[in-house]
Amino acid sequence: MKIEFLQDKKILILGFGKEGQDTFKFLRKIFPKKVLGIADRLEFNQLVKNNKKFFTKIFHDHEESWIKWYLGENYLKAIKDYEVIIKSPGIPPKVIAPFLTKKQKITSQTEIFFQNCPGKIVGITGTKGKSTTTTLIYKILKEGGMKAHLVGNIGKPVLNLLFSATPKDIYVYELSSHQLFKVKKSPHVAVLLNIYPEHLDYYKNFKEYIEAKANITRYQKATDYLVYNSKNKIVREIAKKSKAKKIAFDRIPLLKINKLSLLGSINQDNIKAAIAVGKIFNVQDKKMKIAIENFKPLPHRLELVGKFRDIIFYNDALSTIPETTIAALNALGNKVQTIILGGYDRGLDFSQLAKRITESKIKNLIFFPTTGEKIWQEIKKLGKEKLFRAFFVNNMREAVKLAYQYTKKGHICLLSCASPSFSIFRDYKEKGRLFKKYIRLYAQRKSD
Repeated sequence: MKIEFLQDKKILILGFGKEGQDTFKFLRKIFPKKVLGIADRLEFNQLVKNNKKFFTKIFHDHEESWIKWYLGENYLKAIKDYEVIIKSPGIPPKVIAPFLTKKQKITSQTEIFFQNCPGKIVGITGTKGKSTTTTLIYKILKEGGMKAHLVGNIGKPVLNLLFSATPKDIYVYELSSHQLFKVKKSPHVAVLLNIYPEHLDYYKNFKEYIEAKANITRYQKATDYLVYNSKNKIVREIAKKSKAKKIAFDRIPLLKINKLSLLGSINQDNIKAAIAVGKIFNVQDKKMKIAIENFKPLPHRLELVGKFRDIIFYNDALSTIPETTIAALNALGNKVQTIILGGYDRGLDFSQLAKRITESKIKNLIFFPTTGEKIWQEIKKLGKEKLFRAFFVNNMREAVKLAYQYTKKGHICLLSCASPSFSIFRDYKEKGRLFKKYIRLYAQRKSD
């Protein structure tokens, strides 16, 4: 959506978190006297509490007279009164669908940025590996002397960057399926890493999730590039329909790297995808090699916490699907003796994970609700439950205490839940942070 289209339209910002607030700042600079609608499920006091600095500025500048607030339980009813709705990614499309008419335009930060950015955009999506790949591409382009910016799901909201954007800028943009949903323009370079069942509580079905991901290449032209994973069947089918120049990154050889801190096959794919993008922008191999060798793994992604009381701990808190837990086990090998599993139930299939666990040297299974019970049932179906000690816990403190009690010296305890965190944790960051906290706490209590 072009900015000039918004000039005479009644605009509602739907969702007022970090991205919604950035959208407000952007629109206010362009339309200083336009009345903007703001709708959010939180009440005003909670919004202020979440970002006191932002609201202090609104009150100081007397901007509240140019805002119409729609807050609390019935916030979606405001939709009917506006021509353009700029939706935050966290609000599921199926939630707002009953309130929409055919005349209204739904857009997003992502679509507005895509339509108005004078620079080049490298968009990265996939069920897993987005943040690592996005950061690695950014590091490679910076090492190659490019004017690169890290934005999107991993970096800062993008709209206010348009004020300083030039044709020489490259925006390395991590894109979730939520950000890609219904966009009508694709980036110059699209990176499609993998697609597995995920976010099935957000979309109508898995097909709708796939369709959202496919938007990263759907509107590309013959002068654009699609860097894709030809080993992934769903990605391969999407690539067949793309008009862009295609590069199957899984066929690209790794550079001769002297030291590599990224473990496992998924990270090898991430590195190859980043190398493919580096080559599109003519970054020298020696420059890419420096960026890869200096790269530090991001927190909560098969992160080595350290060795405590002679037990090695890995934090893979961002593992929210079975495929990533299987990849973690493949990467770490037979030294894994204890694994912490389970979380929020999105209706995923755990049969292959159960099979992989029964083929491992794991002895101790520590389960969180609610999918912990489902994973255990899959293991029991295989008749292998007698191979393991199984524990069912409701908090991280108890999980880590059990890990210390039953993991032998020299072996690995792995947190890789194969499920989202929301059953007992706020998010994966809280889960990983508590894991590390209690590891260090119990390391000091040798009597436990």
